[in-house]
Amino acid sequence: MSQSIRSAERPITEGHHLLPKLPYPLNALEPHISRNTLEIHFGRHHAGYVKKLNELLRSSAFVHASLEQIVRLAPPGPLFNNAAQAWNHEFYWNCLGAHMGDRPVGTLAKAIQRAFGSFDSFCAEFTQRATALFGSGWMWLVKNPDGTLALEETANADTPIRNGRLPLLVCDVWEHAYYLDYRNERARYLDAYWKVVNWEAVASRYGGDAPGRN
Repeated sequence: MSQSIRSAERPITEGHHLLPKLPYPLNALEPHISRNTLEIHFGRHHAGYVKKLNELLRSSAFVHASLEQIVRLAPPGPLFNNAAQAWNHEFYWNCLGAHMGDRPVGTLAKAIQRAFGSFDSFCAEFTQRATALFGSGWMWLVKNPDGTLALEETANADTPIRNGRLPLLVCDVWEHAYYLDYRNERARYLDAYWKVVNWEAVASRYGGDAPGRN
């Protein structure tokens, strides 16, 4: 199974990709991210990318490709944009969870400390860069090929897997991710985001010990 997202091995019926199920109920992230936001964000935005992707695949050489293959190999344009947005959104949902938050422990915590000095410094830099990212995009924690950790911003649909980096954690900073709950106050959304991060999933992708609770 792909370490980066489960959909990479989902069976595909000739050019037909499925909207994945959310890993939790629509109200599971409240009060930090509302049911209303998830209904729109998942049920319309994410679903819309998957629908458009399937339409584009009907006349594409990527008709038999997995979602991750399309994201890695498709040229810039509508097919890549919709495939990458479908991939990014599924990855984002799997970075979150009910009653999460806290802090990572084990090898992931040590790796974050090595890379950023401390967990608090990591969160502060991630938040600052995510808040400052101009326009629409994504804020990532990635694992480089040499095993080191780094932060990376991507604009619009872009994703680190295009450049050989392993995503560990992402925050969606398109306005549709937070506008219903926080209007234009992206910083408030980032504050809420840390309260629902699934550090067990992040640690599993990193390949270290699964964290417990502090």
